[in-house]
Amino acid sequence: MIADAASAGAFFLLVNIGLGLVRVARGPTTADRLLAVQLFGTTGTAILVLLSLRDNAPDYLNIALVFALLAGILGVVFTRYWQWTENTAPAKTEDRRRELE
Repeated sequence: MIADAASAGAFFLLVNIGLGLVRVARGPTTADRLLAVQLFGTTGTAILVLLSLRDNAPDYLNIALVFALLAGILGVVFTRYWQWTENTAPAKTEDRRRELE
């Protein structure tokens, strides 16, 4: 019973990741793409927890913990990179050069 529910939940989450891939490809803004990538880390962690319950394999929980930590770090890195590229856009750089002259 639990194995069937865990398998159904993992399949639903895989579909969720597929929809997230569409958002990454078609996302109108960088923020949409960033949130979709964060979704991958969170959903991947949930899938591993469900598979751990289904297969009674506690090793999957350790891998899920690493995924969760990496997803958090990746979110910070992407946000910093996004802020850096927003602040160093070519138009803004030209405006700053004009201000310095």
